[in-house]
Amino acid sequence: MIKKIILIFVVFMCTKLHATYLLIPMDADSQSNHLKAYGITYWTLERELKVKWLLNYRGGSFLLPHIESIERECKIRGVSYELISDSKANEILELIDSPSQNMEAVVLEKAPKIAVYTPKSDVPWDDAVTLVLTYAEIPYETIYDEEVLNDELLLYDWLHLHHEDFTGQYGKFYRAYRSAAWYIKEKKEAEALAQQLGYDKVSQAKLAVALKIRDYVVGGGFMFAMCSATDSFDIALAAEGVDICEPMFDGDGTDPGYQNKIDYNKTFAFTNFTLERNPNVYEFSSIDMTQKRQVPKITDYFSLMEYSAKWDPIPTMLTQNHTALVKGFMGQTTSYTRDEIKSNVLVMGENKSSGEARYIHGIKGKGFFTFYGGHDPEDYTHRVGDPKTELDLHPTSPGYRLILNNVLFPAAKKKKQKT
Repeated sequence: MIKKIILIFVVFMCTKLHATYLLIPMDADSQSNHLKAYGITYWTLERELKVKWLLNYRGGSFLLPHIESIERECKIRGVSYELISDSKANEILELIDSPSQNMEAVVLEKAPKIAVYTPKSDVPWDDAVTLVLTYAEIPYETIYDEEVLNDELLLYDWLHLHHEDFTGQYGKFYRAYRSAAWYIKEKKEAEALAQQLGYDKVSQAKLAVALKIRDYVVGGGFMFAMCSATDSFDIALAAEGVDICEPMFDGDGTDPGYQNKIDYNKTFAFTNFTLERNPNVYEFSSIDMTQKRQVPKITDYFSLMEYSAKWDPIPTMLTQNHTALVKGFMGQTTSYTRDEIKSNVLVMGENKSSGEARYIHGIKGKGFFTFYGGHDPEDYTHRVGDPKTELDLHPTSPGYRLILNNVLFPAAKKKKQKT
């Protein structure tokens, strides 16, 4: 028995001494904490070390240099890892490089600087992106209207739009919450900030912010948005110069026939949508399928598309997961009407039976955007005032992995497009 223990110890030490790489597996069976694995990768990039993202290899695994500090950090954060030799790493990379395999190794070079667009005051709901960034221990900074209008977006590689209404209609919460203290406070603060920034109306200030964000993306930035920040952003761009706000939102009436004045050429993702005119309806437009969908919770899933890793590495990166089937979840904007998505926008996740898109991506100018329907991937019907999701209970969440794929995307070494 003693000889056997000694032999096991010797084998272990030899493996450790000869290991030159650390593999973080991302498949379902091998990884105990998928979300914190992204944090380890980001932490490594912060130390100016390169990482290989092994697309479609064991759920989108990460190949890192074997350094004691990285191994120690994995242990501290509870992230599963494997020590492998140089020859084993070369064997994996040769497999990935084979034309017969739908895999690719993408080099991650630099930790992206992350900004979250969110109000400075407290709001009675949580944001999935800030929750998962905090859980994965990925640093970020918060900005809001003042910083955006002062061109501070140029300091960041990646921008997330927190649950937001860029149309100036205060989230269409009027019917249910107009007497709530938080709604009254938020409305007063938004009006005061708009005045401070030199605008007569909140809708005008939000449009100016949306235009700055548009320019950031066109100039090469990456924008990620969820829930109502997705469709309300596009609606604000399309309604530039048109008053679509009823009196309870901005103090005066709407422009006559404003639906016919909407310019779909100005949007990022959506087209031919019809605005919701009734201020008492908790909906912005026909883009969202929340009220139209008839999907029981027990069967509410969406499928991730499969792409060619070698020819389409960007959507392949954004859909890396340990499952192709992801649980659905609700939000003010839950999903998108398929017929109202522009033809040049990729639908990366959809529920075919209900005809809805859940996860979409596109290019605008030199930059990129991703829209993700729903509010919280692990809280099916997150409502105003509900407690925040405890991600310690969901460390392998496929829905949250999609968010973190987007966070790492700007770190990827840019390649010339294949023709």
